[in-house]
Amino acid sequence: MRLLRSSRRGSAADGDGKKELAPPFRNPFVHELRFTPLQKAKIALMTVTLFPIRLFFAAFMMLLAWPFAFLASMGRSDSGIEEPLSWWRKVLDILLKVIMRTMWFAGGFHWITVKGQQALPTEASILTLAPHSSYFDAIPVTMTMASIVMKAESKDIPVWGTLIKYIRPVFVSRSDQDSRKKTVEEIKRRAHSKGKWPQIMIFPEGTCTNRSCLITFKAGAFIPAVPVQPVVLRYPNKLDTITWTWQGPGAFDILWLTLCQLHNVVEIEFLPVYTPSEEEKKNPAVFANNVRRIMAKALDVPVTDYSFEDCQLAMAEGQLKLPADTCLLEFAKLVRRLGLKPEKLEKNLHEYGEKAQKTFGKRLNMEEFAAHLNITSCETLSELFSLFDENEDGTVDVREFVIALSVVCRPSKTLETIKLAFKMYESPKDKTISEASLACILKTALGVSQLNVTDLFRAIDVEEKGKITFDDFNSFAEHHPGFAEEYIYPDQAGFESCAETPSASVANGFCTDFSPEDQDEEETDPLMKKFN
Repeated sequence: MRLLRSSRRGSAADGDGKKELAPPFRNPFVHELRFTPLQKAKIALMTVTLFPIRLFFAAFMMLLAWPFAFLASMGRSDSGIEEPLSWWRKVLDILLKVIMRTMWFAGGFHWITVKGQQALPTEASILTLAPHSSYFDAIPVTMTMASIVMKAESKDIPVWGTLIKYIRPVFVSRSDQDSRKKTVEEIKRRAHSKGKWPQIMIFPEGTCTNRSCLITFKAGAFIPAVPVQPVVLRYPNKLDTITWTWQGPGAFDILWLTLCQLHNVVEIEFLPVYTPSEEEKKNPAVFANNVRRIMAKALDVPVTDYSFEDCQLAMAEGQLKLPADTCLLEFAKLVRRLGLKPEKLEKNLHEYGEKAQKTFGKRLNMEEFAAHLNITSCETLSELFSLFDENEDGTVDVREFVIALSVVCRPSKTLETIKLAFKMYESPKDKTISEASLACILKTALGVSQLNVTDLFRAIDVEEKGKITFDDFNSFAEHHPGFAEEYIYPDQAGFESCAETPSASVANGFCTDFSPEDQDEEETDPLMKKFN
């Protein structure tokens, strides 16, 4: 596979309209905490002194807020337009804000720095917050009492559910297949109410990161095509106990370590309202990217096209760890843009393998490739085709496509992918493959353009036959589980810490993603046909 990507996704392209796929920035989904002996001693002391007091007081303040939230929610319709607050609801609203602020104060957030000015609902009905890095990001929510998007299950949680319902959130239901579309329609309705509804606070990243960069913004917050106010969050603490990524300290550890700090700093900056152009109104992805660029500039951090799904692929557990410059991340994006869902294709991989095996390595041109996949030719398919056109002669080996698809569909099942690949490449007579075939299989599975497998092949081919079977490979892998590090990429740089920590299946964060699946990618191409 070629380490190339479309110039539409990059800023610097060469004369052919293509550019190298640059390695990602510091992995945004990993957070490592290392303590000095003195810091450990302080944490131990605070654990038996300050921590239990703060935890008790914070819990008490939440319980204290419950009856006020319950009273303020009584008699309100979940679907009607927001009415002007009566005097007693205004009093309850102020009391709840005071109680919540006291709760954060008890947790060590003694001063909350606010820069800029929050826009009125008539000026910006949607507030976009980033980076989303912790459940402590709820601080601006409790300060503004803005609505948020939450999982429907959260409203049934005792105490917490009542507090959540008070801010009139938009609920997303996992059991309702059309819930995301309904959520977008509800947000549209509120966003176009000319200030009659509370503002909606949305975290467009859709998951927590370590704030080292801004990842891809989901399009959901930008589909209503209304002015938004970007809001950036900073936690300039010497020791970062705030960050809650899906590879790092757990939720309770973050709470414990943060409450053990004498003082925690948070900064909230309201940026100027961003009004979309006509082009941005028609294309939510462009709208999202432009807002992200402004927020990244304010934060002085880079942006990256990598999303949570991409890092799940790159960091999956398996005997083959994807290198930082793998083009399988680009491949996965193109597959999704074609309307194909990797998670739904896994059960058909063997069928695709059998179909590819019948080509006997014949190289296909673009038209033949589209016909083989039973997909209508389009620009996205052309980009995908170019990833496998290593010789730049307008032809590809469809077997490589199936290998790449297998990795994307089941990244942690290394041997299953290699077994499928052996079946496509093996000789019909003795079920063996050559060194060249093994090199092709492994470089495709890793998403790289060059790979030397001579030492690995010789280690497997102990009888020096010049060919190996899958049983030979499987036996070698069982006895040498670290064969990749030893024989394939001993000096390979990538997600170094990812091999040691299990990956998560769902994104962190208290605000769930609600973007419709067909809006997640920048340009979803309509397909006349699907995979058989």
